[in-house]
Amino acid sequence: MSRMISYEKKNTPIHRLSGFTKLVFFLLWCTASALTFDTRILLTMIVIGVLLYIVSGTKWKQVSSVFLAIMFFMVINLVWIFFFSPFEGCKIYGSRTDICHLFAGYTLTKEQLFYEFNVLIKYFTVIPSIFIFLVTTDPSELAASMNSIGVPYMIAYSIEIALRYIPDVQDEYHKIKNAQEARGIEMSSKGRLMSRIKNTSAIIFPLLFTTMERIDVVSNAMELRGFGKKKQRSWYSKRTLQTGDYLALAFIICFFIAAMVITFYDGNRFYNPFI
Repeated sequence: MSRMISYEKKNTPIHRLSGFTKLVFFLLWCTASALTFDTRILLTMIVIGVLLYIVSGTKWKQVSSVFLAIMFFMVINLVWIFFFSPFEGCKIYGSRTDICHLFAGYTLTKEQLFYEFNVLIKYFTVIPSIFIFLVTTDPSELAASMNSIGVPYMIAYSIEIALRYIPDVQDEYHKIKNAQEARGIEMSSKGRLMSRIKNTSAIIFPLLFTTMERIDVVSNAMELRGFGKKKQRSWYSKRTLQTGDYLALAFIICFFIAAMVITFYDGNRFYNPFI
C-alpha cells in the first residue's frame, strides 16, 4: 500500500539532495509564490513544479486524497472570494470589463476572473512543492537540516517525530476501518455518501486515543533517556552538501531574486494585462 504524504526512499536526483537544500528550496519557493501575483512567474513556477514532481517519482496514490481535499477547499475559497468581493479584481487592475450580469449586485468581469485565476494558480505553485518536500525528505535529515539553520533541536526533533508517525497513523486508521467493516459497518464506496461520512467519523476517537497513547510512550522514553538535557546535540543523518546541492541552491536563489525583481520593478506585485 502506498502511504499518503510519507517519505519513501528512492534513488532520484531530488532524493539525493540534502535535507538542508530541500528545506531552503521549499522556503524560498513558497515565499516567492506568496509574494508575487505576476501571472508569468506563477505559470513558470507551475511548469517547474510539474517537472520536479515527475523527476521525484512521486506516486499519484501517495498524494491523490490530500490533493482532492485541497481542491475542494480551493473551489470554496474562490466562490467565497467572488461573493464577498465581486469587484476585487477591478480595484486591483484599475478597470472594469463586464462579461454578464448574474444577479442582484453581482456582475462577472474579466478583471475578477483574471484575479481569481491568479489565486487558483498560486495553489498549484505550492502544492507540488509540499508533496515533493514531504515524500523525498527523510524526517531525520530534515530535523538535522532545521537544526543547522538555527532551529532548536527539540523543536526539530518534534517535527521529525510527527512526520515519522504519519505512516503509523495511516496504518492504524486502516486497521480500525477494517475492524469496523468486519462488524458490518459499511465504509466502502458501495454505501451512501452521508452514511460513509458518519461511519468514518466513528474512527476518529479510537484513532485519537491510540495516537495519544503512542505520544505518551515516546515522551516517557525520551524523558528517561535525558532528552533535552544539553543545549546541543549531534546528528547521525546530517549530510554534507554535494555538487547537486550547490546547483539547486544557486538555482532557487537566482530564481527567487529574479521573481522579486520582476514582481516589484514597477512598484506593484500584480501583473496587469488590462493596461
